[in-house]
Amino acid sequence: MVDAGGLVEQGKDIMTVKHVNNRVRYANKTIKKNNRSSCKKIRREVVFPRVPDVLQELYVSCREIFKGPGTVPPASDVNKLCSILDKMKPEDVGLSKNLHFFKATGAVKGTPRVTYTTIYQCDQFSLCIFFLPETAVIPLHNHPEMTVFSKLLLGTMHIKSYDWVDPVDMNDAMPSSQLRMAKLKANSTYTAPCDTSVLYPTTGGNIHQFTAITPCAVLDVIGPPYSKEDGRDCSYYKEFPYVDGETTRVRDGYGWLEEIEAPEVAEMDRIEYLGPQIIENTTC
Repeated sequence: MVDAGGLVEQGKDIMTVKHVNNRVRYANKTIKKNNRSSCKKIRREVVFPRVPDVLQELYVSCREIFKGPGTVPPASDVNKLCSILDKMKPEDVGLSKNLHFFKATGAVKGTPRVTYTTIYQCDQFSLCIFFLPETAVIPLHNHPEMTVFSKLLLGTMHIKSYDWVDPVDMNDAMPSSQLRMAKLKANSTYTAPCDTSVLYPTTGGNIHQFTAITPCAVLDVIGPPYSKEDGRDCSYYKEFPYVDGETTRVRDGYGWLEEIEAPEVAEMDRIEYLGPQIIENTTC
């Protein structure tokens, strides 16, 4: 494993992220001291960095705000979470922009894989970080019955998102029973630091795709989290341009989406989170 360089230092303990073959993982190190005046060996335990106030505040607020499946946080709570996430920096979750992962490493054959780590998860919400190497893609997918807050911590990312169009609002017949009409909600590039984006169960771009322009790290707050057992499984989609049947003209702002099997680029590598640890006063 090659040392990644840029470290995030917390007191005498150092938390680093290391990058191997376009993958990311955390590692713990301690600083060694030479004591020539004593022959006794000094034994030290690795201690996790102190939890930043903003990360602990995020956890406590999520525990209060997310009420479980079938609920959507009110606007006041959405604004509260956004204000917390907008303050968050990479260092709050043990990351540094000086890491080799976030620097250009040359061309990679094929589409590089995405790596993710879970900071915390319970039945009501989850806190996850996704690491996208340059040109990596999280393909078009949905978030059934979920409210999702995305905070780009590092890098530049293109986000494209859709919402379903209500059948009663559709003037044209579907070209195929396998297709469903959707309205484009976002199709823009974002560079950290930037404002937190929010999507809701039926609005705000519930179906979205991430494409890394540069290596990226994005923090997602998802409530409630994915659960196959509870019917909140992830679906993937292929998009087709919306064509006016009478004029054969592409209509901007709309598209046809077809549900597909999970594409190969949807596969991710999971790593253990060893950044600052949340203090759980009570279970949620």
